[in-house]
Amino acid sequence: MHNHPSTTEHNSSDQSVIMVVDDNHDSLKLLTDILSEQGFQVRQALNGRLALAAVKQHSPDLFILDIRMPEMDGFELCRQLKKNDITRDVPVIFISGLDNPNDKVKAFKIGGQDYITKPFEDTEVLARVKTHITLRKKEIELKRALAEVQQLKGIIPICCQCKQIRDDQGYWQQVEKYISEHSDVQFTHSYCPLCYEKEMEKFNNM
Repeated sequence: MHNHPSTTEHNSSDQSVIMVVDDNHDSLKLLTDILSEQGFQVRQALNGRLALAAVKQHSPDLFILDIRMPEMDGFELCRQLKKNDITRDVPVIFISGLDNPNDKVKAFKIGGQDYITKPFEDTEVLARVKTHITLRKKEIELKRALAEVQQLKGIIPICCQCKQIRDDQGYWQQVEKYISEHSDVQFTHSYCPLCYEKEMEKFNNM
């Protein structure tokens, strides 16, 4: 039984894109209707070959894969997605008409994040989809934040006299130039109190 939930939460999806791959037209339409009513953008594919062709350039935010499909089943499709740099980190939810423990174990072993058994409730599908979409967004935000945090590590050769730093190519350059090129740090120039006094003393003695 599929009770369609209220559509008042459309904005909760933030227009996330979900690809549903299922050779059964009725199942494909049902999942598309459930997700579309909640504001998700749904891309459809009737088999694994079409799905792989569709994601060559643009990856969705989540995959829902039927397991039993001709030519390429959901397991093999998942393996191919995990080999692709574009789609390897995208969460995969398997869906199957068979409640087979071995299938569930296999699904998780090859990289699936979840497993839903048919017949399913709309609320169950939406809850699992929203959970994995949220986790995926947080993962992307974390990776972006980590990429922005650049740290200088290791031993840096610095001249004891002029304080210039030797870079990776063996050239000597000012400290601020080296640090700027190896991090997101920006410099503003000023005098420390001691240097300020020295400069003022020079000025007064002119």
